[in-house]
Amino acid sequence: WQMPIFDEEAGRLIDEEWSTIAGFLFGRKTYEIFAAYWPNATEDEQVAKILNTLPKYVWSNTLEHVEWNNSHLMRGDLVEEVTRLKEQPGEGILAVIGSSRLAQSLMRHNLVDGYTLWYHPLVLGSGKRLFDDVPRMEMDLVNLRRTPSGIVILQYRTAGKA
Repeated sequence: WQMPIFDEEAGRLIDEEWSTIAGFLFGRKTYEIFAAYWPNATEDEQVAKILNTLPKYVWSNTLEHVEWNNSHLMRGDLVEEVTRLKEQPGEGILAVIGSSRLAQSLMRHNLVDGYTLWYHPLVLGSGKRLFDDVPRMEMDLVNLRRTPSGIVILQYRTAGKA
């Protein structure tokens, strides 16, 4: 749905942003969609390389196993496991893409340090609401960018987090 308005600058910004990622947190549905496409993707080699090599931590009560390279099925307590992952040494961020229910659980437990929100000049007319059933939170705007096609990228840090 986004490809008709996804311009060269948006691609450059994705590459820049994704160069800071150390691993991904996925819910089952998003994981299954990504795992079906990205291992054999021929477009966007940089994104494919990142997704296919970095660790992927998948939370699911129904999956029995995960086969995509460097994927880890997480069965433990979400708060404990994410806290443990965040405390591991090294640089980079743990990113959540899609996975709205997982993202909302992370928000409810104050485990999100920052948000990068991409607003596209397009109304789909339906979809999931990211900030449903989450507590009020204050955020500090740390960056704002706009691409030639009108995509606006807002980067926020959760107030009080470095």
